[in-house]
Amino acid sequence: MIAVDIDGTLLNPQFQISPADLAALRRANQQGVEVILVTGRRHTFAMPIAKQLGFDLHLISSNGAVTRSMQGKTFHRDLLPATTCRKLCTAMKKFRGNTVLTFDKETKGAIVLEHMDELGASIQKWLEKNSEFIEYVIPVEDSLTTDPVQVMFCGRIERMQRALATLAASGLDRDITVLRTEYLARDLSMIDVLNRDCSKGHALERWANFRGIPREQVMAIGDNHNDIEMLAFAGMPFIMGNAVEELRSNGWRVTLPNDQNGVAAAVDQALNS
Repeated sequence: MIAVDIDGTLLNPQFQISPADLAALRRANQQGVEVILVTGRRHTFAMPIAKQLGFDLHLISSNGAVTRSMQGKTFHRDLLPATTCRKLCTAMKKFRGNTVLTFDKETKGAIVLEHMDELGASIQKWLEKNSEFIEYVIPVEDSLTTDPVQVMFCGRIERMQRALATLAASGLDRDITVLRTEYLARDLSMIDVLNRDCSKGHALERWANFRGIPREQVMAIGDNHNDIEMLAFAGMPFIMGNAVEELRSNGWRVTLPNDQNGVAAAVDQALNS
């Protein structure tokens, strides 16, 4: 099995899959290796990428909260309890303008926020692409008529560092998982708050066990902080040449950057080993 992150890994800086990376994943699929996309994106927002691969696969989306087929069949969901989410919104009230709630549905209200004013330019582009799913609710807690997938705080890196400190002091650490994704060049940080013990790694382990594939035969490729648990689980972890510095201290193999077909280089190395 090959587990591949999307942003910063499979997608190059132009947000495209290179022909070489595409060919490598198709070659793996043809050789009987299962490919699974593992992403922080919502399932629907990851689907256009999955369709480009040209073969059937499953997606682990929302950083491990949802595992679902391309046909929409759900294998597992790990939602954040609404009661926990309300406590979180209260604890993080200073960051209301950076707060985004996501729900597991494909209608308006799948993404809920109070306003866009404090979100960075990069995330605003993402919101514009997802505009048909966005609902504005003040206060945001009024949208919690069902359990959300997650709460996301996003903005400039320095402000999100303050948000992380506030989260750490909230007393909710036993009820939640906090994952972060940073893009230094874009001064963009996203903090994803999910249910306790929910991560890409937990979801990948669950799927591999279901498929009867031992971790020694699982390869994972990632580039950011939210990939750590997935890489730690995989028997054959690769980090991208453009990976954040924190990932480089674990002794994991380093492939080429995402602008030099890093996924293809890693896949070819694995298939030929």
